[in-house]
Amino acid sequence: MEWYLIRKKFKAYKILTEEFILDVHKRMLNDVWSWAGEFRTSEKTIGIPWHQVPICLKQLIDDCKFWIAHETYSNEEIAIRFKHQLVAIHLFPNGNGRHSRLMGDIVMKHIFKEPRFSWGSHSLRDKNTVRKSYINGLQKADNGSFEDLIKFSKS
Repeated sequence: MEWYLIRKKFKAYKILTEEFILDVHKRMLNDVWSWAGEFRTSEKTIGIPWHQVPICLKQLIDDCKFWIAHETYSNEEIAIRFKHQLVAIHLFPNGNGRHSRLMGDIVMKHIFKEPRFSWGSHSLRDKNTVRKSYINGLQKADNGSFEDLIKFSKS
């Protein structure tokens, strides 16, 4: 996380690319999984069919570029919508939540030049009220309402 948020400065046009998005996952998790940074090749209980992952990621990247260019949403909502869709597509066999939160932070810091999110200021691993608030925000975003997820991301 430090490498992406503190040390490195990225050009906005490089962040919204398949190569960059896969590289973030690989750098985050290559010590854990040999397949880190590679699209999943099997079905999961969540996410789209695995063979549609690259196509849907391309659509999301194009959508995000449009949202930015046309100021369709606030900066925070663009970053949260992007993060949310990364999880919904479910690019990887594992690590999608951590990866998508970091991508949301990268969008805020390097594209919008704003502070990164705090994501509840606690670990989301433990099943506690913070995690429940996060899951609740995700579920509402699944139905098109992003307010709670944005609020949580800043808490």
